[in-house]
Amino acid sequence: MVPSADRRLQRAQVAETFAREQGGVVHRAQLRSRGIIGKDVAAEVRAGRWQLFNRHTVRVLSVPGELTGRWWWAVWESGTGAVLDGQSALLAAGLTGFEASATHVLLPRAANKSALDGVRTRRTRNMPALASTTGPPRVEPVAATLRAAETASSERQAALLICLPIQQRIVRPDDLLAAWREWPRRSRCPELGGVVADVCDGAHSLGELDFAAICREANVPAPSRQVVRVGDNGRAYLDAMWKDVNLAAEIDGSHHGLGLSPITDAIRTNDGVLRGEATLRYPLLALRLARREVGDQIACAYWSRRMAQRGPST
Repeated sequence: MVPSADRRLQRAQVAETFAREQGGVVHRAQLRSRGIIGKDVAAEVRAGRWQLFNRHTVRVLSVPGELTGRWWWAVWESGTGAVLDGQSALLAAGLTGFEASATHVLLPRAANKSALDGVRTRRTRNMPALASTTGPPRVEPVAATLRAAETASSERQAALLICLPIQQRIVRPDDLLAAWREWPRRSRCPELGGVVADVCDGAHSLGELDFAAICREANVPAPSRQVVRVGDNGRAYLDAMWKDVNLAAEIDGSHHGLGLSPITDAIRTNDGVLRGEATLRYPLLALRLARREVGDQIACAYWSRRMAQRGPST
């Protein structure tokens, strides 16, 4: 017969091995698979070494807790077939610079659902493809990006949830654009399509942009030159100019900031400064999400330079 102290040591080793890979938690079924049954779990809980969370999750207190542990808990306890969805799936894929207010979980429609604090659950008849990776099961990144954006709290947050996965190379622009074109719910959120196009296909969006309309709304004459340019590296931008006041505007589309684009931008802008030219620069999304602010800045720059040309009033 194995002494009780040895049994406790064996339980600790088994539980800690699982918990270190799962953010500090272990499923009771994992423990049972290694011969650790209900009375063993109860003994560890009474001793203050483990904690129980809901039906399936055991917190092993000797292992530091991590966000991954909360994801595992949400998946295990939400219902059969549950996977991380949207924002949480992106975070599990490595997304940084964003903090979700809840853990997002997707369930098959037929599954029984358990309500959990801090967990936002959606159901679907057709489960999307899952990421083929270790860790909590999760929706693959392209679908997760669109699902995160369509449930965002604002258009700005939706734009952020589309931009970040592309900037961090979690998804490719072409893949996201292709998925959007086949997205079954795109007719319900047309504004999201504009953001996807701006981020993934900047040259096309710039070509359709009525920049002159923004100028009219701001009571500024249309620029005398309005040309969409695409560089060798794929970076696209709208080059606009008010020659009468030596004012330029550049609207950056997709791929801005990649490769040597920042160097090219700096040289061109500095050349303009040396010629006495002022340049306003905006990302394409600013014209969608901050249209009024952009117009106000253009108006301020244009009319202040016009007044400076006229000199002080007498």
